[in-house]
Amino acid sequence: MENRIPPRRTRRISIGPLAVGGDAPIAVQSMAATPTRDLAATREQLRLLEAAGADLVRVAVDSAADVEALRELSEEASVPLSVDLQESYRLAAEVAPFVDKIRYNPGHLHHHQKELAVEEKVAFIAGCAREHGCAIRIGVNAGSIAPAYLERFGEDHVGAIVQCAVDHCEMLDGLGFEDYLVSIKDSDPRLVIEANSRFAEARPDVPLHLGVTEAGMPPDGVIKTRIAFEQLLSRGIGDTLRVSLTVPFAEKGMEIDVGRQIIEDIEQGRFRSVPPNFFDGLNIIACPSCSRVENERFIELAQEVERVTKDYAEEDLTIAVMGCRVNGPGETDDADLGLWCGPKQVNLKRGPRTVGSFGYDEISERLQAEVAALVRERRAEAEA
Repeated sequence: MENRIPPRRTRRISIGPLAVGGDAPIAVQSMAATPTRDLAATREQLRLLEAAGADLVRVAVDSAADVEALRELSEEASVPLSVDLQESYRLAAEVAPFVDKIRYNPGHLHHHQKELAVEEKVAFIAGCAREHGCAIRIGVNAGSIAPAYLERFGEDHVGAIVQCAVDHCEMLDGLGFEDYLVSIKDSDPRLVIEANSRFAEARPDVPLHLGVTEAGMPPDGVIKTRIAFEQLLSRGIGDTLRVSLTVPFAEKGMEIDVGRQIIEDIEQGRFRSVPPNFFDGLNIIACPSCSRVENERFIELAQEVERVTKDYAEEDLTIAVMGCRVNGPGETDDADLGLWCGPKQVNLKRGPRTVGSFGYDEISERLQAEVAALVRERRAEAEA
């Protein structure tokens, strides 16, 4: 049967020994679900993902302890490593010797050294990457759009994130840095499809990493991801991908298995139809298990949220369960109700407004009360 994934037009780049883009195979990757400084746990994550056949594994650094652990892990890993700088771009100098790719989020560059221009910070990251032979991933996330683009584009979030990605490509082009790729992610597969399609039209030469961030728990998380990947890969868009699922840490290999299955299905023309009303009703988004998570109980909490809200399946509500301070604030702002999970407390939000902070043992009851209240209000408004 004819391969349903057409040839890609992107240039080929190198991430250590891994070729990405052009006619290279579509790479499947994942992210370690443990704090990098927890050496034993992260070593086990790498073992699990390597055994599952990951082409690349991403870890996050946020402290000197993370960097030191990364030094040791890099000597043991049998697959290329990518590092997530989170909010501290200057850590690029410390981690570049130990990884093959550096990922930065343009939406976080304004947090530190505000007196410096974004272009200077990008130049710093590129300099570190060039010195140590690292590739760069420009990781644009719809939940953390740089303020300048929010002001410029207003409610046009797709326009904001696409232009942000294009601008950062031009910054690296201007520096003569070529080994880079882009990711544009959101929890809504429809936005992922539109944004990546628009970016690919604007910069067909730049390799793309695909993902539906905070896709949630299986099976819905798999379905959401499949929707985006089917539409993009079948158009020749996408050179590497990650399936971001909310699963126990010991089951991270599922992300690799599902990713490869989706690629194989598309190649063979096995597409899954989606009913017109798939996006109607209750929508629970939850971030994947990753090394930024501050308390792994958020996975159990996501499952509990699904259980206690089953009576509201027909309601047009979005509930976000987020496990870290990096994506938690932005993603929960866009949801009707949001649970931003910290180390010991869960911040309950109603849109951008914080309702309060509650312990993991009490948040479920409070969430049920908020859901019931919100549904009553909406029904009353509809009847008025």
